[in-house]
Amino acid sequence: MKIDVSTDFTLDTPHYWDGFWERSGGLGIGGGDPDSLSKSLQLYHQTVWSRKLPCGETMALQRGTGPNYLTWKNFRFGSDSIIVSFRYEKYRYMLDEVQKVVSNYKSFVEDYLHRSYTIGGMMIFPKHAGSINQAKGTSPKLRDRWDLTLECIRRHYCNEESPISKALARDKDFFDLFVDFKGFVDYFFLQDCVSPDCSSVKIWVGNADFTEDPLPKTVDEYLLWISQQMDFLEKRNGRIAAAFE
Repeated sequence: MKIDVSTDFTLDTPHYWDGFWERSGGLGIGGGDPDSLSKSLQLYHQTVWSRKLPCGETMALQRGTGPNYLTWKNFRFGSDSIIVSFRYEKYRYMLDEVQKVVSNYKSFVEDYLHRSYTIGGMMIFPKHAGSINQAKGTSPKLRDRWDLTLECIRRHYCNEESPISKALARDKDFFDLFVDFKGFVDYFFLQDCVSPDCSSVKIWVGNADFTEDPLPKTVDEYLLWISQQMDFLEKRNGRIAAAFE
């Protein structure tokens, strides 16, 4: 199957754009979740990640529904968007400031979402209670940031502690499939988020010492955050496209 990395998974998600701005009081909230409702995303996940693993096995994903969204052997996987913009009520104070400097803010957000809900902005992780997806989204040290999540994964492979160590340890069998951090990075086309030798993760805003709130603290930082994510997204989409020519 040829992969079109421009495919926008919000477009086949029922009701995603219905009442997008009205429902959220101007924050912009989708009426449906592409991670569970987009059939094209599910097919793309199955196609892109059904490949030979660094451990030597071949992951042959099967599509299902609900908690069995994607399965292989004893694994159940769910989809996870890794490009985030922190559009929630507690962060409205910053979004209000961003709107003052971004012309046509609504178009800015909508364009961001159309681009981020392409395959380069998506991952799969094991799905269960206390999953990686849940842990990174609820940790006040990560706030769902992908760069910090990847740093935690790097530390997992180095047997180092991180804010989500317990969640990562629960899925040791999953991470063992990739042998080491480089295997994980290469398999998921994440090379543009790490140094050339995979010894470090590129942190898009701030640092990775996990001592401060990781949300961008100024409008400039917020816009830098968006820019860094989009740069990574475009490069990752390019890598995926090249692999499936």
